[in-house]
Amino acid sequence: MKGPLFYSKILLFGEYGIIKDSKGLSIPYSFYNGALKIGNDSEEAIKSNESLKDFVSHLKQIEAEVVAFDFERLQADVNAGMYFDSSIPQGYGVGSSGALVAAIYDKYAQDKITVLENLTREKLLKLKLIFSEMESFFHGKSSGLDPLNSYLSIPILINSKDNIEATGIPSQKTQGKGAVFLLDSGITGETAPMVRIFMDNMKQEGFRNMIKDQFIKHTDACVDDFLKGDIKSLFKNTKQLSKVVLSNFKPMIPSQFHDLWKKGIETNEYYLKLCGSGGGGYILGFTENIEKAKQSLKAYKLEVVYNF
Repeated sequence: MKGPLFYSKILLFGEYGIIKDSKGLSIPYSFYNGALKIGNDSEEAIKSNESLKDFVSHLKQIEAEVVAFDFERLQADVNAGMYFDSSIPQGYGVGSSGALVAAIYDKYAQDKITVLENLTREKLLKLKLIFSEMESFFHGKSSGLDPLNSYLSIPILINSKDNIEATGIPSQKTQGKGAVFLLDSGITGETAPMVRIFMDNMKQEGFRNMIKDQFIKHTDACVDDFLKGDIKSLFKNTKQLSKVVLSNFKPMIPSQFHDLWKKGIETNEYYLKLCGSGGGGYILGFTENIEKAKQSLKAYKLEVVYNF
């Protein structure tokens, strides 16, 4: 047995802000993907299968509230050794648990909302709610956006908590000099502790004001610029966002990257921002000249995600 592939995702803009109603823009990233499979006794498959057993218990607890599953079939497949075969790195902010949630919903949910339907806002919000309950098993608290992106495999525009829509993004220019890239920090991050730090900080008035007056303002502008294809304004706002994050989100940036972050802002060769919750994993980069950025960051592993 081998199920369909589900892709990783990249939240281009909106990390932390979407908790507080900023805009957000999430895109599928097909370079990494995962699928449900049966018939492998490798150490990784066994570990994944064990985790799936616990996940099934979690799904039984939330079932009455939001979604019904074919538990007989799901339990039989898990007992037969089903696992999630995934190339998506865990703890890297690209949605490894989201892809698994999407795969389980796709295969075992009853009365599921399918990708082929007319996806009204109500349906998108219902899916987001279901996925947030399912994914809370992995992070304690989940927006449901990662699985939604993985399940639909289309860019998602978050206007606010209760207003999300499928969107189109400007098509890539393969010969474009500008690029969005992933920078490998070489360490895994954990979402839950980072979200806790953010929530603790939100108890301080100064931090709340910074989120509202600076972080959300620049995030919203970046989303608008990106969708409009206004590259000049996008880089201006991304630079401001990078500065705000360096000043106010230090615990979420691995300490060995603080200087590198600052160097990008000072030289304008690239601008870095958090990819997901931070604390490790990937760091997201934006540059107007990818060759220059590669040269400047040659000590690091860099993957181009999108060309301008």
